[in-house]
Amino acid sequence: MTEFGIGVIGSGFMGRTYAETVNKHCRRARVRAVTAGSRAGQLAKDYGIDLEPSVESLVARKDIQAVFIATPHHVHAEQALAAAQAGKHILIEKPMACTVADCDAILDACKKAKVQSSIAFGQRTRICNIRAKQIIDEGRIGRIQQIASMQLQEGGVGTLPRWQSDSANLGTLFGHGIHNFDSIRWLSRQEIGTVYAKCTSFEPGVKVEGTSMVLMTLSGGTFASLWSSFQLPKPSFPRSQFAARIVGEKGMIDLDAYGELRLAVDGQWQVVETQPPIDWQGKGFLDPVRLESYIRQCQDFIDACIENRSPAVTGWDGRQAVAAALAAYESSRTGKEIVLS
Repeated sequence: MTEFGIGVIGSGFMGRTYAETVNKHCRRARVRAVTAGSRAGQLAKDYGIDLEPSVESLVARKDIQAVFIATPHHVHAEQALAAAQAGKHILIEKPMACTVADCDAILDACKKAKVQSSIAFGQRTRICNIRAKQIIDEGRIGRIQQIASMQLQEGGVGTLPRWQSDSANLGTLFGHGIHNFDSIRWLSRQEIGTVYAKCTSFEPGVKVEGTSMVLMTLSGGTFASLWSSFQLPKPSFPRSQFAARIVGEKGMIDLDAYGELRLAVDGQWQVVETQPPIDWQGKGFLDPVRLESYIRQCQDFIDACIENRSPAVTGWDGRQAVAAALAAYESSRTGKEIVLS
């Protein structure tokens, strides 16, 4: 194989992100075709790739070995199953699917087809998160006791793409807070055992929740919390767009994924890593600084498929994050703590 062929399902913000990332920055691979969405024709033209009329025609192509799924959440399962059953490796935009049963079906289909599955948890490949993980794994703060995770943004649910306000895609905790659930599992190397949550919207007429507070216990005894809200007034809180405060036996981490990573050991704070700012106003969402995390993620997935190994982020990781997020919704509806199996 001289070049690993990729097909993209979805032509919006993330579909274009993947076309840009793979065709301009990744080794050993090329996006060959795109399908789905009103912008698919323009994306195909801009990147000199083929426009396919359907998911079925795209996954049937022999020059495509993997499919990237970048569509609204409620169609992930159907599209992922079609790709896996056609013998294609799959990378799915988070969240993996809208039910645990659908996640399990995708995992089963990939196992039967002997293909890899991965989920786009791009926060794992941002530089401050990578460094925080290294510090924890090196034992510098000792056993983790407490994690407070945050994802706070101003302006209301209306600042998000319109499809994310569609209840078919569940809500903002599911669409965005899913990163935090994954980060808690990844950083702690523990499973989420119990979930108690309150989810609501403080905006009249909004059909999905815009604010959630979640309390969790982890399999190793760690306490964790998640505060996810898109309903803060300007200017929101500093250092909170994607952040965590982590307490260990010997030290602490103050993590801002879009700013500084601070470490406290021996009673003193120090800055140990800094994320360069993304030039949203100038270079826009294809700013190479933003794409760095996608390059790391996509390259690992491409290499894993070619080398017949598991990618750094697996389908199981996607399944476990979905289970935790859905447990939060169930807890909020019932007023009960949910125990995850």
